[in-house]
Amino acid sequence: MKKIVIKGAREHNLKDITVELPRDKFIVITGVSGSGKSTLAFDTIYAEGQRRYVESLSAYARQFLGQMDKPDVDFIDGLSPAISIEQKTTSKNPRSTVGTVTEIYDYLRLLFARIGVPHCPEHNIRIESQSPEGIADSIIAKTCKNDQSRQVTVLAPVVRQKKGTYGQLFSDLNAEGFMRVRVNGEILRTDEEIELDRYKKHDIQIVMDRLSPAQDRSRLVEAIENALKKAEGLVIVLDADGKEWLYSAKMACPVCGMAFEELQPRMFSFNSPFGACETCNGLGIRMEFDPDLIIPDMDLCIADGAVALYRNAIDGWRGQYLAAVAKHFGFDIFTPMKALTKDQYNALMYGSDERIKFSMSMKNGDAYWSHNGQWEGLIPQSVRLYGQTNSEYRREELEKFMRVLPCPACNGKRLKEKVLAVKIAERSIVDVTDLSASDCIAFFEKLEASLGEKDREIARQVLSEIRSRLGFLDHVAWAT
Repeated sequence: MKKIVIKGAREHNLKDITVELPRDKFIVITGVSGSGKSTLAFDTIYAEGQRRYVESLSAYARQFLGQMDKPDVDFIDGLSPAISIEQKTTSKNPRSTVGTVTEIYDYLRLLFARIGVPHCPEHNIRIESQSPEGIADSIIAKTCKNDQSRQVTVLAPVVRQKKGTYGQLFSDLNAEGFMRVRVNGEILRTDEEIELDRYKKHDIQIVMDRLSPAQDRSRLVEAIENALKKAEGLVIVLDADGKEWLYSAKMACPVCGMAFEELQPRMFSFNSPFGACETCNGLGIRMEFDPDLIIPDMDLCIADGAVALYRNAIDGWRGQYLAAVAKHFGFDIFTPMKALTKDQYNALMYGSDERIKFSMSMKNGDAYWSHNGQWEGLIPQSVRLYGQTNSEYRREELEKFMRVLPCPACNGKRLKEKVLAVKIAERSIVDVTDLSASDCIAFFEKLEASLGEKDREIARQVLSEIRSRLGFLDHVAWAT
């Protein structure tokens, strides 16, 4: 059999097609949309090959396999049992990357957690450990500069963003003499019933002491030591205004006192609250309403539909609102947008604190009302409506007036500033992921040779897995 012969194919939109295809060849079927390419390949050739294969099996085996209907065709010859590979689009999820799909990023997170060197993001100084005395001095300097009697609460964070009810923990703490805990920001007593949602993440901190640091330094040091023991090297200090500081007995900047907790793989994940940039939630981008999309044509006036955000603004109550805004700021709905002063344009777009008289009336004059209020502005109004709506359609409509911009906090790097300051061979985890596959392979070859004996032993297995996957990616890239 050198050919596959199809005669009289009439499945779906095929019009009594007869065709001969060479066997053992790579064949591409082309044509305009709707011409029957998929019908010929899948619904005719593959369907008949799969049907013949299933019919060759025993009745017992056939009951477990889905059999396709016989295609509408007069005759097919030279066809062997067939399989089909369905087209599948790649994921559009911004949280899924080549690194996460191939698990390279998982191993990178593990590597940086094990041999990464934390640096202060501001001073680029290697982070060193802090003693209880040093932590106490830092607390006094921060909280008692203007008020020597100012009090603080020393907390031991025993549970951080973990699910559970923790009933036994509260009972044990009460038995140990700890009368108060801070649960999700609220101070509670351990001798009272505390109910937590089993499936939500919680923060639980033991209240070690409440005192005035400047007036009793030795007591402060003792409370810090006890908190560090209870929370495995971490202590939180909460002042009277609700501001809190996290200290670590293991890592802190000697200049500014910025503290690092023990490095963990989840800190390097942009899908985890421990590592994701707090501004963009790990997406690296931020959608913002663009004034140039809200008013795309500066030659138009409000009456001519300059505000693209509003449909038929001049006919509805929005038009009367805009007319009141225009009148208050010295222009009218017939003034071209390009003729507005900078202050007038900013007032229209971003709002104003000034009180404006708004007068509204029905078209037929049956109703009239007025009030004095502030104009929030086109962009603040759009932001508010986007956040309030539960309608997917409304969201999509508003998104037409938004642009995707790099996150201003992380500059598109998706991770917290502290995490980006953890480096291996002077590179952060994002610096490494920005490299091409071949450059990444070269980087890790040099890295292994430069590591000390202890770090080399720690990283040996992880580096082996990373290089193996990078080698595959590099090979695939050259092969394609």
